[in-house]
Amino acid sequence: MGWMVPVGVVAAISASHAFRTWVRAKHGYPLEDENRKRGRSYRGESPDAERKIELLSSENERLTGQIGRLEERLRVLERIATDPAERTAREIDSLRDAN
Repeated sequence: MGWMVPVGVVAAISASHAFRTWVRAKHGYPLEDENRKRGRSYRGESPDAERKIELLSSENERLTGQIGRLEERLRVLERIATDPAERTAREIDSLRDAN
């Protein structure tokens, strides 16, 4: 029975390390090797990760510009929808007279 205590301690430490590594890998945290040097995580790190980041950044800029243009169009539509009909009709007539 005296041998069960050291075996139990070693098993508990091993199980704790395995569980901690599994949780870190599952949630994408960087893993550590035996020397406590950070290694690659299982999620999102591949040889072309920088290329993916660059593509996502350019797409993000494009979409941000598109959202800005859509917001401006929405403001114009809201102004048209909330303005009184007489004012809109006057503006349309003034545009017709200008031509």
